[in-house]
Amino acid sequence: MERTQRHFRFGVVGESIRSAKELADEARVAEDLGYSTLLLRDHLVSEPFGDQLAPLVALAAAAGSTSTLRVGTLVLANDYRNPVMLAKEAATLDVLSDGRFELGLGAGWLRDEYVGAGIPFDAGGVRVSRLEESIHVLKGLLSGSPVTYAGDHYSVTDMVTFPEPVQRPHPPLLIGAGSQRMLGIAGREADIVGILPKALPNGTISEDQAERTPEATAQKIAWIRDGAGERFGRIELSMMISPVIADDHVGEAERFAAQRGWDGSRPAEVLTMPSVFLGAVDRIVDEMQARRDQYGFSYYVISDRVMDAFAPVVEHLTGR
Repeated sequence: MERTQRHFRFGVVGESIRSAKELADEARVAEDLGYSTLLLRDHLVSEPFGDQLAPLVALAAAAGSTSTLRVGTLVLANDYRNPVMLAKEAATLDVLSDGRFELGLGAGWLRDEYVGAGIPFDAGGVRVSRLEESIHVLKGLLSGSPVTYAGDHYSVTDMVTFPEPVQRPHPPLLIGAGSQRMLGIAGREADIVGILPKALPNGTISEDQAERTPEATAQKIAWIRDGAGERFGRIELSMMISPVIADDHVGEAERFAAQRGWDGSRPAEVLTMPSVFLGAVDRIVDEMQARRDQYGFSYYVISDRVMDAFAPVVEHLTGR
């Protein structure tokens, strides 16, 4: 299926939220600035993203503080919740938010928190297989149908979830993925695919510059297409980006490479990375439109640390 060009929308990850007041304030500001979604991560330890609130509980409060802002997870680690319990919590959050919840899910990757919490950090292939089974159970339960399922990792017998979610057939499912197998699963199962650098066997995310090149991004999209088949045109492509609003985009590219230890990188190489947007607002607006044409990205996510600075881009492009 050919892709229909989607309108732009933007999400903000609440990386600096530590209290009820900060949560409510940030949700209202994000809504006022025109962001589509407030997203929260799902981690048990402070590194590398800082301490954070439990996402599903916090998102219920954020939804209660707003009226149009969507709320979502970026992303839940599948291994931290049984899919039957997660389906009930997701359905409840969709009802409490009046159909504004987006369920972001991944296989889990941060070894340190698995070890600290006493959760077995199985090989990547096992975690991914568990995620595949979990998606099957979640989709069935969130559709409102009774689910019986027997897999290698989960066994469910005649379960029904109450309440039924507002969004049908289920709240939008976002899968965050960076490897070939994960991107294929995302293509087959997700409504939204968040393209990431690949997770490494040692329990970290790759910092390799090669994971962020135009060629690598095009390959990842091809893997999504392979998994999706005829449904590819219905998938929303997303990416968390690193924007810097500045007059000197070349100088910012040099600083960006230095901060990440990419010795020998030329500014031109950094400026073509699909996840990097540096320069004046007009330049970033033009780059986003060009990259939507080239790759299909229409849903960009930024850190709340740049939420105010990035707002002019949101104002220019939302809905276009």
